[in-house]
Amino acid sequence: MIYLLSLTASNTWLVSETKGAIVQGGYGHTSVYDEITKSIYVHGGYKALPGNKYGLVDDLYKYEVNTKTWTILKESGFARYLHSAVLINGAMLIFGGNTHNDTSLSNGAKCFSADFLAYDIACDEWKILPKPNLHRDVNRFGHSAVVINGSMYIFGGFSSVLLNDILVYKPPNCKAFRNEELCKNAGPGIKCIWNKSYCESWESGNTNNILRAKCPPKTAASEDRCYRYADCASCTANTNGCQWCDDKKCISAHSNCSVSVKNYTKCHVRNEQICNKLTSCKSCSLNLNCQWDQRQQECQALPAHLCGEGWNHIGDACLRINTSRESYDNAKLYCYNLSGNLASLTSSKEVEFVLDEIQKYTQQKVSPWVGLRKINISYWGWEDMSPFTNTTLQWLPGEPNDSGFCAYLERAAVAGLKANPCTSMADGLVCEKPVVSPNQNARSCKNPCSLRTSCSNCTSNGMECMWCSSTKRCVDSNAYIISFPYGQCLEWQTATCSPQNCSGLRTCGHCLEQPGCGWCNDPSNTGRGHCIEGSSRGPMKLVGTHSSEMVLDSSLCPKEKNYEWSFIQCPGKKCVMITIAVESSSL
Repeated sequence: MIYLLSLTASNTWLVSETKGAIVQGGYGHTSVYDEITKSIYVHGGYKALPGNKYGLVDDLYKYEVNTKTWTILKESGFARYLHSAVLINGAMLIFGGNTHNDTSLSNGAKCFSADFLAYDIACDEWKILPKPNLHRDVNRFGHSAVVINGSMYIFGGFSSVLLNDILVYKPPNCKAFRNEELCKNAGPGIKCIWNKSYCESWESGNTNNILRAKCPPKTAASEDRCYRYADCASCTANTNGCQWCDDKKCISAHSNCSVSVKNYTKCHVRNEQICNKLTSCKSCSLNLNCQWDQRQQECQALPAHLCGEGWNHIGDACLRINTSRESYDNAKLYCYNLSGNLASLTSSKEVEFVLDEIQKYTQQKVSPWVGLRKINISYWGWEDMSPFTNTTLQWLPGEPNDSGFCAYLERAAVAGLKANPCTSMADGLVCEKPVVSPNQNARSCKNPCSLRTSCSNCTSNGMECMWCSSTKRCVDSNAYIISFPYGQCLEWQTATCSPQNCSGLRTCGHCLEQPGCGWCNDPSNTGRGHCIEGSSRGPMKLVGTHSSEMVLDSSLCPKEKNYEWSFIQCPGKKCVMITIAVESSSL
């Protein structure tokens, strides 16, 4: 969504209408404006993905201000958020950011990055620039950057501590290149144009610079690059060389297709595209052509029949088995393009059907992906956010192994689950989508995680939400990384809730395990005492009934009455040695 502030006499905000590619909502991205192309360039961020999931992306979008059109450009190959971006001489310079997405696909990515990337606007190409060689740690995220006199100034950021330094990058000057060849090859990190007898910068204001820019020839797009686009507009409003084929899939423009669309203006506006833009249950339910899927937490177009061709109606779900060999993410994308998701096999009917079906494949091996993945270090959950109970389906002996973050069904003597890296290939996949009922839209919408105010209310729906006890906030389980980017959440729960107040903890050990609790030791020194909200400075209390602000109150544990305040470790018990004298009698 694009917001426009009109700095006229009205001084008003507007929501700008857009066309072209469908852009997902996000957070922590960067943007720059180029005067030559009259376009805004938006890179990276933590984005809302299909199926109510979130993740880091390396996407680059262009928004043409005059035509109000979104175009998908070449991705950087380095997903990140909370980075910085500036525009200097036709190059969008990206520095730092958080590149760790807390999944099996992190590939050793670090929270604090010093990556330095350059995007060439004229050629739609990315280059990696040398990292700062300052003999000091410059990794960071959450910093800011501006351009002053042609140089990039970076301030502050976070790298486990808050930073207050300033880094300066001074790119080459185009005027320094004396011949045409050196001028055109001045990059990466700078774009220069040869103007008859001298070298000038991209920012010289000549609108013909794009036409005169020297760019390497583009290679034909692979099917993989096009396959991920699930709608006609995004498929055709990009620079990857794709076409929308047979009104159902995106393929390379060089592939054969009977009915092809290569320009987004020729795309038919379908209910799927309209419904996909509605990101809340309430907005979705107001559209008669859409339905809100409570299990996948997304808005879907209302089909005219229950399951459709190729699907099997099993209980309250529609299931479909495909035998293609895919990675976990590609398997999810395949299901998503069919308005479904990888199957969450939570009922015995669904499990029995899938096991019976894969037994029918006698000529080929079918060990399909199912919608089960590792949520964090210790929790496995289904794609519909219901917890994995290890009852209807069980792990095979020795599973899950440490390297696996995604699960597939292994057809052995006893069928069961095995864990595998999500980037590995599995022989098949099982898709699931809900059975459409005429009353689907009439179902009430769940209360969003952010509006739940207690641990028990927050964690009442499986692992959909998580409760942060140190900040007393309920957040979406898929969004806890962006909710606490600087590690503000010291402890969280997804199932069992600890006592809401420190006063509910009866021992010093349990008390000090909870962030924000301290122990007031009784003067008797027998281990008795009580647990109170506080800090290392002393006990604390709320300012008022309707306020969350805490203030110190030493009267809750008065030192003058020999009470002792402990916040880091429990006080040692004092033992009294009793000596018993035994009088011996002489015989």
